[in-house]
Order: sequence, then C-alpha cells, then structure tokens
Amino acid sequence: MITIDTSTDFGKRIARRLDDERVVWLTTVGKSGTPAPNPVWFLWHGDQILICSQRGKAKLHNIADHPEVALNFNATPPGGEVGVFSGTAVIDDQPISGDELAAYNNKYADDITGLGMTQDQFHASYSVLIRITPDKLRGF
Repeated sequence: MITIDTSTDFGKRIARRLDDERVVWLTTVGKSGTPAPNPVWFLWHGDQILICSQRGKAKLHNIADHPEVALNFNATPPGGEVGVFSGTAVIDDQPISGDELAAYNNKYADDITGLGMTQDQFHASYSVLIRITPDKLRGF
C-alpha cells in the first residue's frame, strides 16, 4: 500500500489524475514473459485501484499466473506528467458492489451510456472485479 503525498506538486497531480482520468494502462505479464499493456477504465477507491473486466480476457489469465502488475497514465505529448504504479492484482470472487459500484457508475455514467448500455448491462458484461493494491509510485 502506498500513500500519495499531496503536499508535493507531483502528489497533487497524481491525486487529480486518479480522480479525473478515464483510462489508465494496465500492464500484465503473459505466459511467454512478454508485457501486455491494455487501456482500461479504473476507479481509485480507498487504497486500491479497481478494474471491471469481461470474463475470459487475457489480462485475467495473466494476473492469475503473475499477479504483479503496473499501471500508468498517458504522458503529455512531449513526455511529461509521467505516473507509474506497480503493485499486486487479485481477481475478486465477488462483483463490484456498494459504494464502489456507486462511485464507478458516477465516474463512468456517460461512457457506459455511450456504449449503448445501461449500468446493469455493463456490469453484467464486465462482471469480473480486479483489485490492485499499489506498493510503489514513480514518475515526474
């Protein structure tokens, strides 16, 4: 678990991006040892990053075999505002619920509608919850 020092410019920027960004890159490791980055929707909740996934996706198999993951934000075009988390992912045996579900739906309401889905339809399709506990943050 990490603590983001919001008394620094870097910490303030990371905290803002955790709240405002729509997509983060999740990098898992495939069976061949090859890194596999994928853009995903995410929710920063408490001290974890939550990702809802469809069943049967490679990232789930990768996490089951290699739970160590990295997440990063897009950098600015000239390469600034880099933020990279590393940590451990677990596949929760329960779907997202309660205040986590409410926060996720609040963040992505327009995006879910843009997919032509209701929130219930989205969560029925993206029913696998990945919980990532970051243990390191680096960037500039």
